[in-house]
Amino acid sequence: MRPILPTLLVCATLNAVPAVAASYEFVPAPQTDLNRMYRVDKVTGEVTSCQYGLQESGGGIGQTVCFGAGEGAGPQPPSEYGLVASRHAREAGVFRVNYRTGEMSICFVLVKKEQVVCTQQSRPGAEPPEGAAIPSTSAGRPGPSATPPQGGRP
Repeated sequence: MRPILPTLLVCATLNAVPAVAASYEFVPAPQTDLNRMYRVDKVTGEVTSCQYGLQESGGGIGQTVCFGAGEGAGPQPPSEYGLVASRHAREAGVFRVNYRTGEMSICFVLVKKEQVVCTQQSRPGAEPPEGAAIPSTSAGRPGPSATPPQGGRP
């Protein structure tokens, strides 16, 4: 007969070890004619991107072209970050979301600078940063994505 106590200790130890979560999340750009993939570090929120590129000489199979984190895309305060692609077929960027705080920013590739950049993290309902343009309709009224006046409806 085998002793039960050592077996129970092994089982308890295995259950006490936290599951190691994946460190990164990957999301393709929603633009249907773009082969770009974004990556976010799920703890730091750092965003990078890679895409397929043709080789200029030799005709080979091509190469992976990657863009590092630029302005706003670097590490953020530790939290739980993810990426969400819109359903807009011509959108090349993605949303970086903070699942704990509800903050979001838009991240996209600046090809000329060869880096990913992100807007400032913002929470829905928060005042837009000073100097931010608020989208409007052709009649000059705030559009549906604009922040409505205090106590008003869009």
